[in-house]
Amino acid sequence: MADARQRIIIKVFRKYSNSLGPDTLELLETILDNNEIEDADVESSIEIIAREYNKQDDATMKVSIDVLQRVYESLQDQGQRTDQGKEAIDPESHLFVIDAFEMPLWNWSSERGTFEKFSAPLTMSGTPESRVFAMRNRLNIIKQCVLRNEHFAPSTLPSRDREKLVTLKSTKQLLGRAGERFLLLGMLSHSKEGKLCIEDADGSVELDFSKLDEPGDGLFTEGCFALVEGEYTEDGTLEIIAIGQPPCEPRETARSIYGHIDFLGKGATSLLEDSQLSVRVRDELSDLNFFFLSDVWLDNPRTLPALQKMFENCVENRFVPKLIVLCGNFTSKSISHGQGRDVQRYQENFDALADLIASYPMITRSTHFVFVPGPLDVAVNSILPRRPLLSSFVGRLKARVPKVHFATNPCRIKFFDQEIVVLREDLMAKMLRNVVGVKPDARSDDLKKFLVQSILDQSHLCPLTVNIQATLSDYDHSLRLYPLPTAIVLADKYDRYKVTYTGCHVFNPGSFVGGTSFVFSTYQPAEVNSEECVLEEDAEE
Repeated sequence: MADARQRIIIKVFRKYSNSLGPDTLELLETILDNNEIEDADVESSIEIIAREYNKQDDATMKVSIDVLQRVYESLQDQGQRTDQGKEAIDPESHLFVIDAFEMPLWNWSSERGTFEKFSAPLTMSGTPESRVFAMRNRLNIIKQCVLRNEHFAPSTLPSRDREKLVTLKSTKQLLGRAGERFLLLGMLSHSKEGKLCIEDADGSVELDFSKLDEPGDGLFTEGCFALVEGEYTEDGTLEIIAIGQPPCEPRETARSIYGHIDFLGKGATSLLEDSQLSVRVRDELSDLNFFFLSDVWLDNPRTLPALQKMFENCVENRFVPKLIVLCGNFTSKSISHGQGRDVQRYQENFDALADLIASYPMITRSTHFVFVPGPLDVAVNSILPRRPLLSSFVGRLKARVPKVHFATNPCRIKFFDQEIVVLREDLMAKMLRNVVGVKPDARSDDLKKFLVQSILDQSHLCPLTVNIQATLSDYDHSLRLYPLPTAIVLADKYDRYKVTYTGCHVFNPGSFVGGTSFVFSTYQPAEVNSEECVLEEDAEE
């Protein structure tokens, strides 16, 4: 067997035009013995050594024992460094809180069929052109996803399936073709006469819902894009027989096409890098957690004791989270038109929270705190995306909590390969108030699924018209959900839920102060999953 192994060693080095002396052959056999290389792996192992030997500047045709020894030691060092690198994985260097106003704007180019970076400076006021661009981007992003869907994209090979493909039409193709059936993709809106229409880049057509039995899943609101199938009539209306949400594209599919584009402004990564990072997070950071709390009413006398109890439990159980996201509202009632004393109390409540956090050194040393303003909180602007909390209210938090971030609403958290979107808005009530056409006959659980489906299918956090939900048109891209994030936190005063749709995990932590208990959610990056947590109130409180 030793002779057979020697023949393999000589054959591999001969492939690289090298010859072996007795001393070098003996050294290679010793290396194989010391590392307990199986017979089946001898050739591949010697191949690695021979390849590295021939990369050396002083390599000779007759293998030098000194150079061979150096190559072997170098390979051992590389292996040790790789092991040490895996052990020294640092979550701190891969954790970013991304401001909505710092995200680069990528507009869709129909001519090039890809995204182009917008280089001009963005403003809070926006322009009429930016409003048009924002809506056109939403349509084009959804449309290119629809056209890639298997039900719309033809195969390159001739087959019978081509006959079953659905073809999208434009509103301008309806003219003069009464009695024919069409499938349109467009935005649901109201005409000047108050009639419900579907509008695309070429025009609009009035919709007739009288023959529609049941709409597809989801919430169809004014401002959302829908796939509508119906018959065009002599009256110039479209009799709807089916309406549905556009299909959602998984994150992996979008990343495989546009992985080179840095949508977040923190450096683009490839799918291979993402998969490697995902494995490392799953294997090496299995006990790492993020906490998400919403409606942390600091003016409620029960809130700070509840937070104190949460911190104490973390310290006692050595279960200290890497990230705690506190979403507004930080007051139970609006102070925008309040008295000076109300404003002073608002600041004092944040000061008290700063002192509470600072009293737990184990938490302040390792935990990042993120504050996301709610609809009732005091910020520079009141429309989406919202600026962070005013710095004049949070001076003590900045001074006493070293790892504090005052984020926009919405904001994004990039952690290794994962992207987590955080939005604090009472979205369920707003969407239900503005459902158009046929209202869904659904229970509460169905409504939660419909809301999640609608948000993700629309690739947008707030698929409503500007008269319903005003947005800063220059920063509408910060509300975009394309490529699909890893997770979305829809912090809402509505009931708590968690839903995973097309690989995206969506959850609502619910209001922190509620009833006789306090509720929040924990998120485990290693599992891409959330858990509901309940903190019972002490009897003496």
